[in-house]
Amino acid sequence: MADLKYYDIIQKPVITEATMQEFAEKKYAFYVHPDATKIQIREAVEKMFDGTKVDWVNTINVKGKMKRRGYTRGKTPDRKKAIVKLKADSKEIEIFQGM
Repeated sequence: MADLKYYDIIQKPVITEATMQEFAEKKYAFYVHPDATKIQIREAVEKMFDGTKVDWVNTINVKGKMKRRGYTRGKTPDRKKAIVKLKADSKEIEIFQGM
């Protein structure tokens, strides 16, 4: 397994209609490094965003889709997605404020 630092684990937030509805329940979705474990994801969120306390983490392996341009076929890369639930007394994540 690779030596992952907390800033390498979280790649970018997932902002869709479905994930935006879960903001009220303090659930946030991120694309994460494929080799990251739930414990590493928990520690990365708590270090990157001050005042957050993670309750639990769910992870999902998302397979890439087949794409075609003319006769050329290809596939988008596989990804790993993490859904992070914060504790009730935790501070909200600032990048999702005002959405």
